[in-house]
Amino acid sequence: MTTWGLSATILAPTAEILRFAAYHLETGAHRLYLYLDDDNPAAFDALKAHPKVRVTHCDDSHWDRLGMKRPRKHQVRQSANATHAYQRAGDVDWLIHMDVDEFLVPQRPIADALSACAANQTIARIRPMEVLAGDGTAFKAFIPNGPDRAGTVRALYPTYGAYVKGGFLSHLAGKLFVRTGLPDVRVQIHNAFQNDEMLKGPEQHPDIDLAHLHAANWDAWIAAYRFRVAKGSYRAELAPNKPRDKGGLSMHELLTTIEAEDGEAGLRAFFDELCADTPQMRDKLAGFGLLKRANLGLKATLSTHFPQFLL
Repeated sequence: MTTWGLSATILAPTAEILRFAAYHLETGAHRLYLYLDDDNPAAFDALKAHPKVRVTHCDDSHWDRLGMKRPRKHQVRQSANATHAYQRAGDVDWLIHMDVDEFLVPQRPIADALSACAANQTIARIRPMEVLAGDGTAFKAFIPNGPDRAGTVRALYPTYGAYVKGGFLSHLAGKLFVRTGLPDVRVQIHNAFQNDEMLKGPEQHPDIDLAHLHAANWDAWIAAYRFRVAKGSYRAELAPNKPRDKGGLSMHELLTTIEAEDGEAGLRAFFDELCADTPQMRDKLAGFGLLKRANLGLKATLSTHFPQFLL
């Protein structure tokens, strides 16, 4: 039987960490390799007690064992831990690196979906669907790259769609399942490399989505906004949505310009156009075949695996 697992480097409240773990245990993960980016005794103890979880506190001794000082950038810490997990993952056939706000949503058991991959296939890319800011059950689907993508995005988001790649606030690349047992593999956030050559494979697995709760509501989004603009998914070093000579802007440039001109009210208008869960938005998405529905049931899975933390 095909087995799978995941790795994640996490800095989040205890309940959020345990909801993430419980959901994927319930979804069929054979092993979770979880790296706590800061000291969290409550989460550590609960995770360590679970037989399918391998939890690591990323203190100085952890980084010493990896032969490095603690990397300053969290993206580098994520990649180092994801590669370390891959090197340990001899008890699963496939391993995926994810973030704590990402949840695998399969149309059939993930083990079955992965077992259908060709024997010589080394990766399975799982594309994201991004949550609308409502009850957490409605998502905008990934739009594959092609000549119709830009026009669709502009029709859905007439003010800002021209500047937001694929209509998503966060990544379109998704995350990768990597077949285990390959030598000299280095795992990064959205790709994996063997002998410094990128592993390639099908660009989207048809049976699994990555539900990304990047902007579940306005309060959570604006609370994370400063970090994301400075160091995270909206940081200045990331590329624009299209070439600058064709009017492209990076998310950093777009959001800081909106804020400079219209303050928080401008950011709220941007958020509402891209993320608001309204009947009108659901209808527009459905009209393009881009509305997806999923009830993650996070409270239920938490009560099954970590009932003492049910709040």
